[in-house]
Amino acid sequence: MATTIAKKKKGEGEVAIMDENMFAADAGVGVSDLSSEDLAIPFLKVLQKMSDELDDLDDAKAGDIYNTVTKNVVKGKDGVTVINCAYSLQYIEWEPRGTGTGAPHHIYSSADDIPQTERGDDNKDYVVGGSGRYLERTAQHYVLIIDEDGMTQQALLPMKSTQFKKSKQWNSAMRSLKMKDSKGGLFTPPRFSHIWKLETVPEENKNGSWHGWQISKDSVVSDPSIYAEAKLFAESILAGQVSVKHVREEEKTSSDEDVPF
Repeated sequence: MATTIAKKKKGEGEVAIMDENMFAADAGVGVSDLSSEDLAIPFLKVLQKMSDELDDLDDAKAGDIYNTVTKNVVKGKDGVTVINCAYSLQYIEWEPRGTGTGAPHHIYSSADDIPQTERGDDNKDYVVGGSGRYLERTAQHYVLIIDEDGMTQQALLPMKSTQFKKSKQWNSAMRSLKMKDSKGGLFTPPRFSHIWKLETVPEENKNGSWHGWQISKDSVVSDPSIYAEAKLFAESILAGQVSVKHVREEEKTSSDEDVPF
């Protein structure tokens, strides 16, 4: 079907005006055939007072929430709303700081044989006989971000170190949810049935201070299209169709008091 460009008269000439229906007519062209290898799933991270991103972002400050792909920054007190679609626990093995490519040396799932480690003075868990390599126990929460205008975006929220306890509490909260079916019976809804609010708060221990996540339940998903999108995202993760590119990020402002695993 042919498309036309609407024109608006301006004096003796005409000014072309783009019609969004033209975009709809070509929906998906050039992007629909991209695979997971061609895409980068964004990471949601809390900026710390020594985060490198603060050098490049004029309006950002410690405690803000940063999207690593869109470069969008949200104030920690405003927060973001998300649907938690899927979860995995990984043990990521890194090369010593200042060496390697910045990519993981190896990624273990919770079902793998995890190398033996010993806790160093810097609170890192070093692989025994691993020439300085260390493991980070990382909770991976795959979320669907819902913007104020109802637009959505997939993202990964990794939680480790001092935030690992928050991950366990979040998982427990989702597992404890109950709803009633048409007959009045109780059932546990799917992980992607609820919307959660993610904000940040200042935290500290004897080793330092930082900003961490504050998670609260927002509401039940009420939009059928968003629910379908969240379910599809969950299914694609379980099917191994989502590719994640991890990059080492050193925590410069806090120490972890978790016991060695």
